[in-house]
Amino acid sequence: MRFSESWLREWVDLAEVDTRALVAQLTMAGLEVDAVEPAAPPFEGVVIGLVEAVEPHPDAMKLRVCPVDAGQGETLQIVCGAANVAAGMRVPVALVGANLPGGLRIKRARLRGVESFGMICSAAELGLAESSTGIMPLDADAAIGEDLRRWLGLDDQCIELRRWLGLDDQCIELDLTPDRGDCLSLAGVAREVGVINRTPLHPPAMEPVPASLEDCFPVHLDAPTACPRYACRVIRGIDPAAVSPLWLRERLRRSGLRSISPVVDVTNYVLLELGQPMHGFDLRRVDGEIRARMARPGERLALLNGEKIDLRDDTLVIADARRPVALAGIMGGAETAVEEGTRDILLESAFFAPAAISGKARSYGLATDSSHRFERGVDPRLQTQAVERATRLLLDIVGGHPGPVVDVASSAHLPERQWLRLRRERIRRVLGLALDDTDVEDILGRLGMELQTTEEGWQVLPPTSRFDILLEVDLIAEIGRIHGYDNIPVTHGLSAARTKAPPEAALDLGRVRGTLVGRGYHEVITYSFVSPELQELVDPDGAPLALANPISSDMAVMRTSLWPGLIQAARQNQARQERRVRIFETGLRFRTDGGPLRQESVLSGLVTGTALPEQWGAPSRLVDFYDLKADLDAVLATTGAAEAFRYVPAEHPALHPGQTARVEREGDAIGLTGMLHPAAGVRLDMDGNAFLFEISLEALGQGVLPAFKPLSKFPAVRRDLAVVLPEDVEHRRVRDCILAAEPELLRKIVLFDVYHGEKIDSGLKSLALGLIFQAPSQTLTDGDVEGAVARVLARLGDELGARLRD
Repeated sequence: MRFSESWLREWVDLAEVDTRALVAQLTMAGLEVDAVEPAAPPFEGVVIGLVEAVEPHPDAMKLRVCPVDAGQGETLQIVCGAANVAAGMRVPVALVGANLPGGLRIKRARLRGVESFGMICSAAELGLAESSTGIMPLDADAAIGEDLRRWLGLDDQCIELRRWLGLDDQCIELDLTPDRGDCLSLAGVAREVGVINRTPLHPPAMEPVPASLEDCFPVHLDAPTACPRYACRVIRGIDPAAVSPLWLRERLRRSGLRSISPVVDVTNYVLLELGQPMHGFDLRRVDGEIRARMARPGERLALLNGEKIDLRDDTLVIADARRPVALAGIMGGAETAVEEGTRDILLESAFFAPAAISGKARSYGLATDSSHRFERGVDPRLQTQAVERATRLLLDIVGGHPGPVVDVASSAHLPERQWLRLRRERIRRVLGLALDDTDVEDILGRLGMELQTTEEGWQVLPPTSRFDILLEVDLIAEIGRIHGYDNIPVTHGLSAARTKAPPEAALDLGRVRGTLVGRGYHEVITYSFVSPELQELVDPDGAPLALANPISSDMAVMRTSLWPGLIQAARQNQARQERRVRIFETGLRFRTDGGPLRQESVLSGLVTGTALPEQWGAPSRLVDFYDLKADLDAVLATTGAAEAFRYVPAEHPALHPGQTARVEREGDAIGLTGMLHPAAGVRLDMDGNAFLFEISLEALGQGVLPAFKPLSKFPAVRRDLAVVLPEDVEHRRVRDCILAAEPELLRKIVLFDVYHGEKIDSGLKSLALGLIFQAPSQTLTDGDVEGAVARVLARLGDELGARLRD
């Protein structure tokens, strides 16, 4: 929203508030000021002159010699090249010595042999327009010789401009939040400023214009839910040769709009002034009636911007008896537009429900000031006032004879204001201060709200222009905003602080992250939305939740595993010549498994490439399943209960059948690890084998508290054994069997060799184990150790069929 400061000051008396203070007030009230710029660039020495005659240049066809009365006591001879210069025009004249924007200084000059004592200026040369095709015409009553910056433009039917092209006038641009559609007008901004400064408004007179014709145009609301009110008025006999006065063109310019024609300029002016979008039709091109209805299949509409669009049946249009004539709330049609020869017009002003307009302009590739306002909500009681205001301005500028205002409304579909409860105690709790009832009533009253006193506070009825006030907290926000956020005292909570320490045995996620980082991993964060194809490839049994409105087609479902994101990250790293990738992520996966949606916190990781960074101290080799298992073991060890976890052979559609394991904790499955299936790796364009893991953080949540055991003072004894046993026997079973055989003296078991080959029968393997024995209260004898070894061998033989290797 852009407007002139001088225009705002005409609505509200701000004599004691300068520009800087005004900007601060607007920003603190929630209407953030995005920019403050001078209304006109600096120039001096420019006065109002009268062109007395236009004579041809004796030596140049495109130049003219103009005697100009600039109020300097003598007529000035000025050479001008503008095609529109004419005798009797009042124009801006830059005198000799004048300084114009861009550093141009006017000097006495000789053009093709003819002396020129000044310059007749265009709007562009004065910095009042981006471009112009000729000199800038001024109103016929402009005072000759008056300094242009101080000139007051007066017209019998127009508002006096207090600042006219003055350096002290500023253009203020607000960056409004979507909920403050009521401030997309000068009236709305003035209302806010008046409330803040406790100053009454002084709006221009907007008395109804009596009808001088009986012409009425029939209106039908065929879609009252989308368009519950439509007002229009016929005006006949306007002057097609009239031009918009300079004060109107200048206000539009300062508000960022370009002057087009009197009818369009007036509708744009009312939009800026009152916030009500309007449109003017050429009456002779509108067939018989106006209907606010939904578009029909196959209908097309040529818009004012030259585009032709195919209308959808969910689009509200304004139509006559034959075809659509406007895209409701967005843009008018070209076939019924007001042109240079238009003499009869139909002014329209409607209320469109925000839900009916929201998103429609964007869906057609459009963005207009009208749709911007209707999407946020326009006051449903403003339509007839806007028609009356536009009528008065048009009659003053182009003349004509108005008919009566036709106002058709469906009261059942107009927005209804709801009384809201406001409690004193709730104000105190939310704002942190207690306001007097008189202050609350004063603030809300000045905001245009109706109040009824109750025992606990008030019942409040918001104004029709405030679509954003729906709840009690909205009222409290308004009170805090107008009272001033900087006036709310700093207070501290009075409730007792009760800190709750986390359980000592709880998993420390920071320690888990540190463990993985210490082993060469990098933490990543990926999207929770993934491609359906990638999700199907990685977890075909996951049944992902599809998004109703995805960001893009490759982010259309919720992930059931963190693997898709890790795989994508690994692919991107490989595409950038990173051959060794070690990454992990903690986050949520979203699973249904035939029931309600569940969010589960998991830890996932991926490794690919070489096991060690490139170096001279160790030979290069590719990472394998056991490298990943070692990393995962380090993570599980942070719980202090590493012995509670075990790996069980498993299968998964995305993992290699022979290199997949299920991670269990005391018999409960908590995760999965393994190598990405080679076929999946080829489809995903992975370079080399990739190994993944994913475990539930909830399952790791409770660890084991460390407990002290006295250290033995007596020496330990080691015995190495090589046992032969069936190849399918897991090392974990061997370890459990040994511990069960000798729980008292055995302190540690070390597996230091696994052998298949010569002298070992097919289907068998050899495990070399180091058994370390130690007693807490005595030195072990050879007999003690030999007896323990014998018990271990006997149990291995009985339970696992193991024997000593020859």
